[in-house]
Amino acid sequence: MRHQTKDQLQAIAEVRIDPVRPTMDRTQRLERWSDLLQREPTRLLTALTGTEYRAPLERDSMRGDNSPISVAFEDELLREQGLQDDSYGEAKRFFELTDNQLHEIVCYCHVGATMQASRAASCVRAAVTGRGFFAGLRETFS
Repeated sequence: MRHQTKDQLQAIAEVRIDPVRPTMDRTQRLERWSDLLQREPTRLLTALTGTEYRAPLERDSMRGDNSPISVAFEDELLREQGLQDDSYGEAKRFFELTDNQLHEIVCYCHVGATMQASRAASCVRAAVTGRGFFAGLRETFS
C-alpha cells in the first residue's frame, strides 16, 4: 500500500469525511429518552428499590434489567452521545439530573416493583422543566 495525501486521493476518488453528529444538549437528551419510553407506553419496566436510602456510591452503581434507564441505554444515538451504561449514576451524569429528579423517574416507592413506560416518560418530561411529576399532577387537577 502506498501512502497518498488527501489531495492525491481526491484526484482519483471521491473523499468524504464522515459527518459528526451534533452534540445533544440536556433537553434534547431528556426528550429523546422520553420519546423512547413513550414508543411502548404500556411496556412494564422494573423500578429500582430504595434509591433514597442508599449511600451515594451504592446508589450510583444501582441498575436493573428492563428499567427506564436500560431503555435509554438500548438506544444507539444516546450511546453515541456518551451514555456509557444503564446505572443510576451514569443516568444522573448523562441526563444532568438531581437525585430527586432521578428518584421520581426510577424509584419503586412511587409505583411498586414495576411501572408502565408512559409513567416513566411523564417523569422524564417533568425533569425537562425542573418540576416534579407529582407537582405537575397537582397543578393539572387543581
